[in-house]
Amino acid sequence: MKRIAVTAAVALTMASLLFRGEACAAPWERLTPQERQILKPFEERWDSLPPERQEKLRRGAERWRSMTPEQRREAREKSRQWRELPPEERERIRHRAEEFSRLPPAEQERIRQKYRWFRELPPEERAALREKWRGLSREERRELRERYRSMTPEQRRDYLR
Repeated sequence: MKRIAVTAAVALTMASLLFRGEACAAPWERLTPQERQILKPFEERWDSLPPERQEKLRRGAERWRSMTPEQRREAREKSRQWRELPPEERERIRHRAEEFSRLPPAEQERIRQKYRWFRELPPEERAALREKWRGLSREERRELRERYRSMTPEQRRDYLR
């Protein structure tokens, strides 16, 4: 009876860890052949990586496997561009990403929608907006942001046309 209780306690503990989303370390040998192939650069240090990092890498490997050749080419290109950025620029981008992740979900979605809107503009309109923004002083930019944030959705649509 005691053995059953101990076994049940262990099973419940493991289930609660999985339910809470905590990562468990996975020895290199337990990875699938596809995961080992994709994660080969990490083989030597795999067992010393924190479980959370291992799990993140495994999810990345799964995403990689599901990509089309074109998507993989684009990912390689973006990775190359990232590596070529000066360290200060990479740090600035990381900082902005952290700030974004701390925003409320509704604000994150608003920013994503604005980004999609901007990306869908014709290249010449995007260039004109960038040039206009660069020509503003820091104070003018701040005032423009404040004015825009105080507008209703209808006013924003009309303003951007």
